[in-house]
Amino acid sequence: MASSTASVVDPTSPTRFVYHQQGELVWGSYTGDTVTEGRFVGQLAGTELAISFAHELVADRSVVRGEATSRVEERDGTIALIEEFTKDGAAHESVCLQV
Repeated sequence: MASSTASVVDPTSPTRFVYHQQGELVWGSYTGDTVTEGRFVGQLAGTELAISFAHELVADRSVVRGEATSRVEERDGTIALIEEFTKDGAAHESVCLQV
């Protein structure tokens, strides 16, 4: 994760995502920064990725669940996911970059 309006991203230990894909089905996991462990599953339709997710927070071990939609873009030869989601009733955006 490169940036997020929902939290500060630690550049030395950002959340890292592992994606898998079979046709339109996409699933994976993530960990790091503010997350102890997370999972997601969703559908890729063209350049839009819609997922449902759940993760545990490092701070208090509470579980956060939700849904998000990402635009898939190519930036300088790598893939970028521009994710829009709602947290506590407020709209947010995060950016994940392929490494």
